[in-house]
Amino acid sequence: MEGKQKSLKQLFVPICLETLCYMLAGMADTLMLSFVGDEAVGAVGTANTYIGIFIIMFSVISSGMIAVMTQYIGAGKNGVACQAKQLGLVFNGIVGIVLAAVLFTGSRSILNLVGIAPELMSYAKTYLKIVGGGCFINALVPIFSSYLRAFGYTKQPLAATVTANITNLVLNAVFIFGLDMGVAGAATATVLSHLLNLIIVITASRRLIRIKDTCRLPKRKVFGQIIKIGLPSAAETALYNVAMTLIIRFLNQMDDAGIHVTARSYAMQLTNFSYCVGAALAQANAILTGWRTGSGKYEECFRETRKAALYGIITSTVTAALIALSSGFLMQIFTDNAEITALVSRLLFIDIVLEIGRTCNLVFGNALKTSGDAVFTTMIAVIFMYLFAVGGTYFFGIRLGLLVTGAYIGMAMDECIRALCMFLRWQSGKWKEKRLVKA
Repeated sequence: MEGKQKSLKQLFVPICLETLCYMLAGMADTLMLSFVGDEAVGAVGTANTYIGIFIIMFSVISSGMIAVMTQYIGAGKNGVACQAKQLGLVFNGIVGIVLAAVLFTGSRSILNLVGIAPELMSYAKTYLKIVGGGCFINALVPIFSSYLRAFGYTKQPLAATVTANITNLVLNAVFIFGLDMGVAGAATATVLSHLLNLIIVITASRRLIRIKDTCRLPKRKVFGQIIKIGLPSAAETALYNVAMTLIIRFLNQMDDAGIHVTARSYAMQLTNFSYCVGAALAQANAILTGWRTGSGKYEECFRETRKAALYGIITSTVTAALIALSSGFLMQIFTDNAEITALVSRLLFIDIVLEIGRTCNLVFGNALKTSGDAVFTTMIAVIFMYLFAVGGTYFFGIRLGLLVTGAYIGMAMDECIRALCMFLRWQSGKWKEKRLVKA
């Protein structure tokens, strides 16, 4: 199988470029929306957070699929990987249609429930209705992209992302500036670009992957293994999104104009560049972890994951530091609001510490999940996300009056402490007992 011949670098580079394209697309959206107004930026950032809460069910399958597919591919049972993809399509397709209907029809009620700043309501409702209504597309893209990556085909999802993002950029310019559609234009461009991405990855998977292996397992067993990994991973994602919702709710309470939540939105666009390195390394190493675990190469898996974490920490920390030092110049691209610029600069320096923890957390956490040890990562997330990220935002931000700066301090503490837990778990070697493929 071609994928098993790939190295960490061969997997990492296309995945990193793909992740970077997503980040650049988000930055382009933010830049174009900043011409509409800072309120539009804050509203879209807030709406995207809430969309993430409602589409977490997609990750039940997509995260579980990676572990199942890569382990069985490593064990030489490609037919089971094909089964996993087919089951994922059925599940995510049904869930995607249901959630799209909920988000399209209930956008105002959802935003009222979570307590968005009044100045952001109109923009956020428009964006949530359009992008949320098209979220069934988001349910299917990860299935085909994961299927391609599991077999070592990482360039094709990259090509799909690049094409879709260029399309998104062009449509943004047409809809926002040419047709003066504002936030509605940005949302429409996002949905259409996602649709193009889906068409490309479907075509690539059908053209490149030909399963000759006739090995099959009972569908109930395969789906059970997907859920075994996917459900805890999805629960962690759900808890993270709920935690972010609570944090945004606290940020919205800090001022009626939404300045602090808007500063967070700008800061996230810039920190995404350092985040993408750790995220890409984590994804690439997770694929290798699955292959190695499936074939029983535990020592190689143990050694290479630690090396991937070290590379990720060094690279993402240097990137975060450069972004923080350049924050004054970078923010001139987005806004001339001096108060927001000062807030963002402060957040970016705190983010240097946050990135150290987050990268370590991503690499070791994803490796643990792919090896089959997903329950542990979820338990740690439950404890520390709410103790430090949410609790820290309330304590440092509201009680001590540090506002959005306090929120970032709490989030940095959460990432760093969870990273230590993930590292110690990996060192213990208990993940070796969680292998899905039985001899």
